[in-house]
Amino acid sequence: MCGILGYIGDQRKTVDVLMKGLSRLEYRGYDSSGIAVIEDGKSRVFKSKGKLSKLKTKINKHSPKGTLGIGHTRWATHGDASQKNAHPHISGGTSVVHNGIVENYLDLKNELKKKGYKFYSDTDTEVIAHLIEDLSEDGLDFEDAARAAFKKIEGSFAIAVISDKEPDKVIATRRFSPLIVAKGDNENYLASDVPAILPFCKDVIYLEDGDVAILEKDSIRITDIDGNKVKRKVQSINWDPISAEKCGYRHYMMKEIFEQPRAILDTMRGRFSEETGEVFFEDVDPSLFKNVKRIVALACGTSYHASLIGKYMIEKFAKISVEVDIASEFRYRKPIIDKNTLAIAVSQSGETADTSEALLEAKERGAKTLSITNVMMSKIARDSDGVIYTHAGPEIGVASTKAFTTQLVAFYFLAIYLGRLKKQITKKESIQMIKDALSIPQLIEITLKLDNQIKDLAKEFFTYRNFLYLGRGINHPIAFEGALKLKEISYIHAEGYAAGEMKHGPIALIDENMPIVLIAPGDGIAYKKILGNLQEVRARKGKVIFLTSDPHAPEIQGNVDKIIEVPDCPYMVSPIISIVPLQLLAYHIATCKGTDVDQPRNLAKVVTVE
Repeated sequence: MCGILGYIGDQRKTVDVLMKGLSRLEYRGYDSSGIAVIEDGKSRVFKSKGKLSKLKTKINKHSPKGTLGIGHTRWATHGDASQKNAHPHISGGTSVVHNGIVENYLDLKNELKKKGYKFYSDTDTEVIAHLIEDLSEDGLDFEDAARAAFKKIEGSFAIAVISDKEPDKVIATRRFSPLIVAKGDNENYLASDVPAILPFCKDVIYLEDGDVAILEKDSIRITDIDGNKVKRKVQSINWDPISAEKCGYRHYMMKEIFEQPRAILDTMRGRFSEETGEVFFEDVDPSLFKNVKRIVALACGTSYHASLIGKYMIEKFAKISVEVDIASEFRYRKPIIDKNTLAIAVSQSGETADTSEALLEAKERGAKTLSITNVMMSKIARDSDGVIYTHAGPEIGVASTKAFTTQLVAFYFLAIYLGRLKKQITKKESIQMIKDALSIPQLIEITLKLDNQIKDLAKEFFTYRNFLYLGRGINHPIAFEGALKLKEISYIHAEGYAAGEMKHGPIALIDENMPIVLIAPGDGIAYKKILGNLQEVRARKGKVIFLTSDPHAPEIQGNVDKIIEVPDCPYMVSPIISIVPLQLLAYHIATCKGTDVDQPRNLAKVVTVE
């Protein structure tokens, strides 16, 4: 959560870099913002509650100059959303921005109060500024004072600091919270995430836990917490800056929904042979799967729903038992893990705190580890024995869309890979399965043509206050994901259920004021069973939105209020098609209600604290 940006250099106007970068971090979620710029050897701090536009108005009245500065978008944790709690926090000549939580801040705060330091905010961050200033007063230079302060802090954090005492450098560190530094020509940057620096440079370094980065105009030095030099690889980011823009769409979310055919092709590209039916992963050694008897998938939110579908795929094709765990709960029991267990961490950002910690817990218990993520060299990717990158490109909208469908494609190809490795599927079968996968982008293109129809449907249903989503078989997690998308961006209460569970509670809620979304693509036993649910809903006067590839089936004629027709497709890839109209439905209902689609209240794109 929150966003950090830092700049030092003489190639650009510092304030412009900070404000442009912070605007590209808005998707992470925030309720206040601020910057600190060193001008003529003195720090100038500007802060504001609310949107960045308020901060910009305040800055424009003063036109601060300078060749270095730090900025922050805050999502409230310690202390309410207010100007006094907005970052940066300052003590003497030290200005600090911080993501994460200082777990021992009360102890540090009490020590500093005894020394005469006064606190003006309710945040845990302010102790960092006072602590560095106090250590500087004890005779340490800026770098040593910062390192000494970082050693005293407990918790998860990303921190950036500047000081009037040495107005030619920016110092940063991280622990369990994402932070990158980026190299330019006579200028350098730091940021929470890649999109913030894409307009300026593409050569980035992903900091490791415990790294301390010292940015000067013409250099970046990285050390450990004790000052020992460490080497970190420079990565060249291949994302086009235009890919992080709206490109004519009203919202990032809509743009990203329509990018799914391209993103899925990018995820598949170079990973299969149509002639042999083989699947390849460039960052996975086949020995990783040797003696694997069971798999545990670890994920949160949308990635958890993708993992539930991945379970169907792997168990179907590879005949390996898969357990899916909510990552935030995994560490708080005694999970049965051994050397024959493969733990798969699934995270769009690769920085999700709960998933990262669950992955480390699995490693400590002897599991082999694999990650499915969108971000190159992210923490979860670095901590895993192997990684499958989804290549979805930057996803700015908080409500995940293309990251979800590319995760499903990654699971699908992993299932084929394991099926062949374990000799559970034949060459002929895998060739056909790859052909099925190659049809997905075109099928989604067809589905996206439903946009205007779904927009009209949304106008009829956006006033309802509750929705129920029901699915069966491999599409039952799509009910969870469809409901999640609706409540995330429209704030309508929605629940997703396996349709067979309807009679075990949710049926009590069904009446004429309850729209029911039934997800029933294709035929087969799951489809026939859900027709029974349809009759039970109609008997209770529920409003039915029926998603199907067979709109002319006699069983549904006269029994549904609205039909969403999706193209027919093989059963195992049907979830990738089924979710698209539900993404569109959530989007259009949200726009009818006038909510903030890309930055829904209380949510952040990357959850970096537990």
